[in-house]
Amino acid sequence: MNNIFRPKQLHTTTKHPLPEPPEPSCVSQALKNPHWRKAMSEEVTTILQHGTWELVPPTPGQNLVGCKFVFWKKRNPDRTISRYKARLVAKGFHQRPGINYSQTFSPVVKPATIRLLLTIAVMHGWPLRQLDINNAFLHGNLEETVFMHQPPGFEDPSQPQHVCKLKKSIYGLKQAPRQWYKALRDALLSFSFIHSATDNSLFIYKSHDILCYCLVYVDDIIVTSNTLNFVNNIINKLDSTFSVKDMGSLHYFLGIEVILTPQGLFLSQHQYIRDFLSRTSMENAKETLTPMSTTAKLIVQDNFECVDNIEYRKIIGALQYLGLTRPDIAFAVNKLSQFMQKPTTNHWAAAKRPLRYLKQTMFHGILLQKHDQFQLKTYSDADWASNMDTRVSTTAFITFIGPNPISWSAHKQRAVSRSSTEAEFRALATATSETIWLHSLIKELCLTLKEAPQIFCDNIGANHFSLNPIQHTRMKHIDIDLLFVRDLVKKGTIRVQHIHTIDQLADLLTKSLSRQRFQLLRSKIGVADGTSILRGHIRTTSIHAENQHQNS
Repeated sequence: MNNIFRPKQLHTTTKHPLPEPPEPSCVSQALKNPHWRKAMSEEVTTILQHGTWELVPPTPGQNLVGCKFVFWKKRNPDRTISRYKARLVAKGFHQRPGINYSQTFSPVVKPATIRLLLTIAVMHGWPLRQLDINNAFLHGNLEETVFMHQPPGFEDPSQPQHVCKLKKSIYGLKQAPRQWYKALRDALLSFSFIHSATDNSLFIYKSHDILCYCLVYVDDIIVTSNTLNFVNNIINKLDSTFSVKDMGSLHYFLGIEVILTPQGLFLSQHQYIRDFLSRTSMENAKETLTPMSTTAKLIVQDNFECVDNIEYRKIIGALQYLGLTRPDIAFAVNKLSQFMQKPTTNHWAAAKRPLRYLKQTMFHGILLQKHDQFQLKTYSDADWASNMDTRVSTTAFITFIGPNPISWSAHKQRAVSRSSTEAEFRALATATSETIWLHSLIKELCLTLKEAPQIFCDNIGANHFSLNPIQHTRMKHIDIDLLFVRDLVKKGTIRVQHIHTIDQLADLLTKSLSRQRFQLLRSKIGVADGTSILRGHIRTTSIHAENQHQNS
């Protein structure tokens, strides 16, 4: 009555922001949102521009492949939305072998090759550029005859009953990755690149004093060279052949965040760990300092109640993916993978411990350092008769270029060893094989090591058998491994040296260790705490994303 008003206060019922609406599951839902309508229109326009199909009338007995739109939000490393994406995907399970497809295998780059290439670029100070091919699979030509339904919601009004006769490989077809790989390979070979025989996803250019490497993982490409102008030239050539999106300097590849630091490159999967813990409802779990308990005894038949093996396998699969940058969980993943057939509550409790450990070490990753020592070293170790069900031993190795970890593995041996020396020698043969492969890859990259690769083993007997040419009757059942290692040692291709058990870095990958021993070896194998690195990087990325959002 006296024109006195109290300011209106808005109250929310929750402290957390409202959750984002999920991606649509069908076209009818997507049509209600302008973002998804635009994404679908862009997808169909791109497909038609590539001449992906032609409309033909259907015939009796024709095998028709269905199709659907798949929707997802592409996100930046800080989880902000980069773009709305709608992909038209063929239902490949409708294809018939021998009629609609024949060969489907497509090479995939090995993780060790990625880490080796990044290490070489760091040590030499070369630029690292990342490329993405727009609608990569649409560039592959089909060799088989495939008929597909018209995309839902985008049927031709003048010919609604016609079907699509595919000329190009489309996402979802079983042969699509192979056809795209062929198209990219032919293009790179026409640019005078050489196809690597060691890794089929690696292409090498060498002319006079110019070196250039091109690493391919489906439609994600990394290019590095000792000449920046040549990198730009290759990008322009690829763009003239395909539709290339230049992502600039390498920063995010295969879900791995690549951060440039004064020391080198830091590789982290912290955002994947955060999402993984959220999916498994472990974000508030109690933290632990080691991924495996030293007292837990895990066997197949433990008389505990069985649990859902699907959820268990999902956890193990996610842990295996985290092994790209976390060699410190290699043994835990190997051990837990042995119970995926019929896991029990005991196995389930053991599987939660690596998640609690990852929560405590979320910002840890691999630090690839600048170093002048271009030398290949491998640490080989075995844990004799460690499997309580079959009494097979555990083999482990980790390979370094200078201080940088390149390749590692922890797995069961295929046969039972009758002594610790035999188990160690089997592990030595496996480590030798990996070292020789990496040495061959380095030679293909037109680089040379300062000296022959070294393999360190802490078992005196295994070292003796690798050097002694006299055959021992007790070791005749592993003749192949003996002859393989001895021949390489005799030729000087490798050098096998003894190392004290205390200095054996591969010990981290063969057994569960005490907290002090585990943390000591973890720091020595190149796993570093990147909390300070990531805090500054996340802050810079958030500001950049906010500026982009305001500009748009």
